[in-house]
Amino acid sequence: MRLVLCDDNRLLCEALASIFQARGHQVLAIATRACDGVTAVATHRPDACLLDLRLPDGSGLDAARTIRQCYPETKILVLSCLADPALLSEARKIGVAGFLRKDLKADKITVALGVIANGGVAFGPEYAGVSSWRTATPLHDDLLGRLTPREAQVLQRIVAGQSTGQMAREMDVATSTLRSYIKNILAKLGVHSRLQAAAIASRELGLSMGPAGFPVTGPGDVLAGAPVSIVPEPRGLSPQR
Repeated sequence: MRLVLCDDNRLLCEALASIFQARGHQVLAIATRACDGVTAVATHRPDACLLDLRLPDGSGLDAARTIRQCYPETKILVLSCLADPALLSEARKIGVAGFLRKDLKADKITVALGVIANGGVAFGPEYAGVSSWRTATPLHDDLLGRLTPREAQVLQRIVAGQSTGQMAREMDVATSTLRSYIKNILAKLGVHSRLQAAAIASRELGLSMGPAGFPVTGPGDVLAGAPVSIVPEPRGLSPQR
């Protein structure tokens, strides 16, 4: 990815720049003030801007807001040591692609870059788990908007714990096609496993396990293009007419 780094700690920026460039990313500019970060984004139009919240000349959220309004093609990954729910809520409203602790290892930040490059979001668990996070900025609509109707059906079956083969058979698609659906879902949700995807679906879409081991949704939580619940037909029995 083509990157702009904006943090008041220039040594940190230079260290991250060296690591990112060694792993195939291109660091176009380093800024230590909010205004310079916005100017760098305007000049270089990077794929992503890594942005601190505490900057000498103002709030990183104000810079993020300007970047999102004027240069929406640039994704914003916040790196901060602040875990204030109000800041998290505002960052989510602005539309940042991720929010991570700045003391994370570079490996994890690099993984987050890959997630947002694929259209996913990368919020650290210590931030995503804040109790007021969901009520302040629900992800329900955003989550549905990222998935195609077919992917929504697959996600529902992931929550149910179905295997790849079982999903492919019941949805009448090739196993390779089903794996592509799953890969897309993980990328769009910004996660790395089916378990993480199921956890997000349970939390944000209200999916839960039904008595037959399949997910059901709460009132108003119907997945786009997917049935409210999936109940397998008993083997060897014909449906009653």
